[in-house]
Amino acid sequence: MSQARAASDQDIEHAAQVLLRGGLVAFPTETVYGLGADAEDPRAVARIYAAKGRPSNHPVIVHVAPEADLDYWTRDVPAQARALIDAFWPGPLTLILKRAPHVDAAVSGGQDSVGVRCPAHPVAQRLLRVFAALKGGHGGVAGPSANRFGHVSPTRAEHVLAEFPEQVAAGMPVLQGGPAEVGIESTILDLSRLQEGVGPVLLRPGHIRPEDIARVLGRLPDAPDAAAPRASGTLKAHYAPSTPLELVDRATLEALVVGVGLPAGSRCVVIGYTPRPLEMDPALTWQPVSADPAQYAHAIYSLMRELDGRGYTKILVEAPPRTPEWDAVNDRIGRAAAAFRPA
Repeated sequence: MSQARAASDQDIEHAAQVLLRGGLVAFPTETVYGLGADAEDPRAVARIYAAKGRPSNHPVIVHVAPEADLDYWTRDVPAQARALIDAFWPGPLTLILKRAPHVDAAVSGGQDSVGVRCPAHPVAQRLLRVFAALKGGHGGVAGPSANRFGHVSPTRAEHVLAEFPEQVAAGMPVLQGGPAEVGIESTILDLSRLQEGVGPVLLRPGHIRPEDIARVLGRLPDAPDAAAPRASGTLKAHYAPSTPLELVDRATLEALVVGVGLPAGSRCVVIGYTPRPLEMDPALTWQPVSADPAQYAHAIYSLMRELDGRGYTKILVEAPPRTPEWDAVNDRIGRAAAAFRPA
């Protein structure tokens, strides 16, 4: 746990007032820390995009309190969405639904849909409830991950402080909430095209797995199609550290640990989930991580940030198994590695 105190009622009240005035607030969720703004204020949402360096056509997710009225934010909440909400909210599941006409297109990158999620973190819920009360009952916070666009997502408040020093110096509140419990971003499920006979469609894997969704809906979600809505965190290259990162299979790794194929003068670190080899080239450092996919997901972003600051030439990641329980992890580290592959 972070040694800093958890956000107080006064901290949350102040943050809600900042949101009301059109400012930015960083807040914890169970997935990662978010960079939030009033979802109904296009100028405030534009400040998110500017701070992150995020393309304006890349949508953000609207976070709402548990008792929020989704009919305010959407044109239609199908029965499938209600069933998933009952099963998984509050929690790490984002639903893509048709956007209500009065909700500005800034939150959806100009699309006619909107991503909505109810986070489980108690600090996030307190912030959303206080902000909704200030807004007359319908406040929502647009909140992508609190990092520069394409970089590793933050799982601790100190990651946000390091990522946005100028905004923090200018008064942006960063609400403390300890380490994120899940550690990777939410599952994103598109339900916006059910009336057209399309869906549900899994746009981004996460802690809520296709099998979990199937237990509620009676069927597995489809893979994304060419007409699927754009969604947060689904670009080919994303979640990347500054240090070059490469995925390596076990055979390649076994050669590298004895020095075969290592560039002269390199200093590399291996993130490995299998036992450390008994003999290793001195140019390599072995960084163990859990072989349990949920624990791996919880640790990987924080570990990547930590290793990024140690002056390594390259971060080598032992490729996890290609099994369903590893899909979300493979998605994130695969996009991180893609940032360093030739186009």
